Amino acid sequence: MSTGCRSCLAMIIFILSINHAHASRELQQSIGNPVPSASSAKVHAPAVYRETWDSLALSQNSLHDEPVISAGLPAVFPTFTRELLRVQWRPGDPIDLYIIRPVGVKSPPAVLYLYSYPSETTRFQNDTFCRLATQNGMAAVGFVSALTGQRYHERPMKQWFISELPEAIGSTVHDVQMIINYLGTRGDLDMNRIGMFGQGSGGTIAILAAATDPRIKAVDVIDPWGDWPKWLASSPQIPDNERANYLTPDFLTRVAPLDPLHWLPELKGHRLRLQENVFGPPLIPEIVRQTMENSVDRSAEVIEYHDRDEYVLNVTAGGKMLGWLHSKLQPEVHPVSFEP
Repeated sequence: MSTGCRSCLAMIIFILSINHAHASRELQQSIGNPVPSASSAKVHAPAVYRETWDSLALSQNSLHDEPVISAGLPAVFPTFTRELLRVQWRPGDPIDLYIIRPVGVKSPPAVLYLYSYPSETTRFQNDTFCRLATQNGMAAVGFVSALTGQRYHERPMKQWFISELPEAIGSTVHDVQMIINYLGTRGDLDMNRIGMFGQGSGGTIAILAAATDPRIKAVDVIDPWGDWPKWLASSPQIPDNERANYLTPDFLTRVAPLDPLHWLPELKGHRLRLQENVFGPPLIPEIVRQTMENSVDRSAEVIEYHDRDEYVLNVTAGGKMLGWLHSKLQPEVHPVSFEP
């Protein structure tokens, strides 16, 4: 990706963020709910803030949650409700958080959804996504990673997701844990049945978060990034004129603690599914795909999609991809035994 292309991408993200804010305001105003303006929301920086991205556990960091800002009462639909919140635990990085709950379910399990760089929160405003994500009595929690979407601002263009990869990955792993902390304060979700879906860089973060936080009981990832020396050397995500910057010993040392290859063995006993696309232009270098598959425990499910028809049939058709994670978070049914 050239600098010019990244400039275009930044402009697209900026326009999308404007559309996102407008759509959110229209949604809430259409049902008569007040929406606080960004300028009226008073944000306080934590008194003490300390964060290191090579330490994934919150106990080694100092993040403080700010008072939650709500965009009004939840929007109500026949089968789900959608709530938009703004949360913050580090200076200058407010996060738009969508919580989508099934109607009529008192304490549903919840799945956190995190998509790859670059991504936006607009998918969580999509009624079809919300309907599919809440089927089977599940709740959905959506947000975007650091340094993408509405979270990419006040940075020079030379600082982007890949150039700041330790921050982008490490801080978002912290975000996952802080979000789960917040969900536990609500009292309307089943905190014993939390799962996470991640795609691309979101899959990497899901692996690291699940290895760090035992509250995540099931993980479903598709095309996760990883095996950093090989991925950085051959990923199509990286502009050729910048690639050498990310193959230096210093950069590789800084990103090494965040390599999912080191953390996948920690997921032994977890409910884990690894999905890989092996058709079309490769999103993940073949050598990376192989090492990722070889690193998972034998108890994990590994699925390869060899053509687009197979992918559509098993993943995109009717939200079938969500079915696996939903099934892993359902309460266990034990057979009833009777005394003779």
